[in-house]
Amino acid sequence: MTTLINSAPVPTPVKTVYTGDFIQGVPVISHLVVDDLPAGDRHRFYFQGVQMGTGQHWYVPVVVAKGRRPGPCVLLVSGIHGDEVSGIDAVQRLIAQLDPAAMSGSVIAVLGVSRPAIEYTRPFWPMAMQGGQSLDPNRVWPGDEAGDNPVTRQAGLLWNRLFMPNSLTAAIDYHTITTGSAFTLFLFAHLGQPEIRQMAQLFPAEQIMDDPGLTGTLETALVQAGIPSLTVEIGEGRRFEPDKIALAVEGSLNLLKHYGMVPGSLGRTAAEGDTVFGDALETVRATAGGFLELLVDLRDRVSPGQPVARQRNAFGDVVAEYQASVTGEVAVVARDALCEPGRRIVQILYTK
Repeated sequence: MTTLINSAPVPTPVKTVYTGDFIQGVPVISHLVVDDLPAGDRHRFYFQGVQMGTGQHWYVPVVVAKGRRPGPCVLLVSGIHGDEVSGIDAVQRLIAQLDPAAMSGSVIAVLGVSRPAIEYTRPFWPMAMQGGQSLDPNRVWPGDEAGDNPVTRQAGLLWNRLFMPNSLTAAIDYHTITTGSAFTLFLFAHLGQPEIRQMAQLFPAEQIMDDPGLTGTLETALVQAGIPSLTVEIGEGRRFEPDKIALAVEGSLNLLKHYGMVPGSLGRTAAEGDTVFGDALETVRATAGGFLELLVDLRDRVSPGQPVARQRNAFGDVVAEYQASVTGEVAVVARDALCEPGRRIVQILYTK
């Protein structure tokens, strides 16, 4: 197998490459080859990511649960956005439940892609370029190891040296909504692909959107590479939502059971989860500045013309009122009371 870097084929190592460094007793690797690891065990690494401006590296925590018997390889990715911590917690909890001695195949868990964003609880990756910029780490996949910014390079390193050498069967990318808003337990999935539809239906999600994907997201890049993938959104940013995390873990375990990797019967699925399906999101945005009063909440059913929010100025005068224009179910609401023009107030999942 070879990896493409700047369109030039580069041989993939047949063994995991260790740098010789250790961080808090954990070995550092620059390439992961799961086939090389001892079976029936759990393995912890720090993956050597992109360099900082000082020449040091950002290191990404990785856990591999390698089953005693051969089988599929599933990738779990969390922490692409730094304020979206529930995904990290969900993957940690899922890995803790796995017994490699009773497993078939392997699970690769990536616990925090965007290390500087996580350290500062920011959605985007902060950079020193031009006095300080930031870049969305989920718009650059599959990345480029020789790209013109560290975010693109980080994605390229992960893609070429951690993901692609391992014959992935399927992948899940865990997110939440960004700071200041709230989300349901929501899946983005290209339901037109039968295997992805089947994956999505294994989750007891509150809402699932049939989404062909957005260029530059990890989910889309993986699907384009022939790896069935979906995105799981686990509520709000910056804090854990235990109920939603538990549902995400249950769905993820269902996926591993579906592929025959772990024993046991399926838990709750979309069929038992009162899941609402749609193929579009209506976004209601603020047209004025003011203090926001929401008139709906997550999972409320709405219809055209129904009021969903209003705004008042500093004197208490109503300066704007907002209505739904579709029939659907509320998926996203703003949580910050102060609302600038252009801000997303509400998103409604509906079927076109």
